[in-house]
Amino acid sequence: MDFKKYVLYIFMLFAAVSCVSKKKIVYLQGDSGSGSSSLPNYEPIIQPDDLLYITVTSQNQEAAQPFNPQVASQGFVGNEPRERAYLVTKDGMIQYPVLGPIKVAGLTRSEFSDMLRNMLKPYVVDAVVTLRFLNFKVTVLGEVNRPGRVSLDSDRLTLLDAIAMSGDLTLYGMRDNILIVRENNGERSSVRVDITKADFVNSPYYYLKQNDVVYVEPRRAKVDSTAIGSNVTTIISIISFLITTTLLITRL
Repeated sequence: MDFKKYVLYIFMLFAAVSCVSKKKIVYLQGDSGSGSSSLPNYEPIIQPDDLLYITVTSQNQEAAQPFNPQVASQGFVGNEPRERAYLVTKDGMIQYPVLGPIKVAGLTRSEFSDMLRNMLKPYVVDAVVTLRFLNFKVTVLGEVNRPGRVSLDSDRLTLLDAIAMSGDLTLYGMRDNILIVRENNGERSSVRVDITKADFVNSPYYYLKQNDVVYVEPRRAKVDSTAIGSNVTTIISIISFLITTTLLITRL
């Protein structure tokens, strides 16, 4: 009887140790700081290797046509014509029709649109410039259900959006210590964020930038479990055999 109690206590101990606090699992806990908060006015900055979709419209379509080349054989990038997709070179330039090379890296979408509109005035007085990012992407790794690259046509993506598109975090993912690696102007930086806190929505890292890398670190329990690895079934079988044998012997 004493042995059975001993075994029961062991199982209860394992159950207690395996419990995870609710505070480590639930997102956006607490107060964000006010009843309502305005989100940061985020605009992505154009960087080398970005693929930009640019169109120019005008009341005078004939004047705008040279800046919207049509080459039927070029195909599409997503849903947009490939001939209007401009790749930003390593030195931050694009080659634009009529105007030639233009330095775009380091500008926001609105800044470049305004600049291009002014450059077009000698040709198109009332030009309307439409600019989109065609290859906005981030990489999500670690304790998520579907790790990999997250790509979208939009240029506005929050960390929570990226996590949702990766199938959410696993129960082993550390929600209070998520690493974000970001590159700006050739310099790489990293920061750790806590999405269990409600005030995270006010963080400058609430919105992700193109080419960000998000890494969700595993909890200690997951790391420790790898030490057992594929032998866990064998170990459980041995323990079960020993317990069964001991119970049989004590009954004799």
